[in-house]
Amino acid sequence: MECEYFEKLKDHQFGELLAETDHWLIILAPDQRNLGTCVVALKRDETELSGLKDSEWDDLARVVKKLESAIRKAFNPTHFNWGCLMNSSYREDPPCPHLHWHFIPRYQEPVEFRGERFDDPCFGMSTMHDRRKMVPLSDEFKNAIKIKILENLEI
Repeated sequence: MECEYFEKLKDHQFGELLAETDHWLIILAPDQRNLGTCVVALKRDETELSGLKDSEWDDLARVVKKLESAIRKAFNPTHFNWGCLMNSSYREDPPCPHLHWHFIPRYQEPVEFRGERFDDPCFGMSTMHDRRKMVPLSDEFKNAIKIKILENLEI
């Protein structure tokens, strides 16, 4: 069976591709409530962390260091959350999980970028993000976020 999630990744339905490595796609998430939020998805079909090969873990470690460094330089977050949840995959019948990480910069203080203010009302809470609606951003604005990250991302 084809992996629907991976097909959507390749079609940029989950955001704009920032970069890729041998094993991972780094995607600017459409939800930018927390400025710089990305998805890091495995380039092959896999459903479990235990199924990762050593080379994929090594490559992921490099991605973590490079992405955190780039976002810190671009937007100066307080810290970062990484989550590999995949819960929504199991709302489908049949389930179609695909191994990916949610990378969410966290901000103790509001951050401004191009005149827009980004607040993090869930800072310091165990939740990854609140359930309020996504902040709509124009394609031009999202492209500016992408450019700012790419200025600092050395993959």
